[in-house]
Amino acid sequence: MQFSDPPRKAASENLLPMINVVFLLLIFFLIAATLAAPEPFAVTPPTARTGAEPGEGAVIYLGADGALGFEGARDGAIWPALIAWRADCGAECPVLRLRADAGARAPDLAALMAQLAELGFARVALVAERT
Repeated sequence: MQFSDPPRKAASENLLPMINVVFLLLIFFLIAATLAAPEPFAVTPPTARTGAEPGEGAVIYLGADGALGFEGARDGAIWPALIAWRADCGAECPVLRLRADAGARAPDLAALMAQLAELGFARVALVAERT
């Protein structure tokens, strides 16, 4: 009597190594990505022929219409946020960066600088585009 071999199931592919590779790529791209807070409104910075690169630190925005923005706060709500940020960093505060629109009025800029000086910001860097 001859018995035939039972039919064999097709060998399934092992997907575990592929899943591991996908998760490793996902982790790599999450770590390598630079996450930045969105700007509260569009700002076209003025141009400059020379200047230093803006360093690290918080960014305050001044729009062409005089609107202010700082870390998600708008207009009058930026002052408590600025005071809290200043208190958190203590004596070693980085330079506050100012992204002012090229169409911003000079009196608005002067008033903002005076208010920042009253809050104790001794150094403010104006962000400009190089020509």
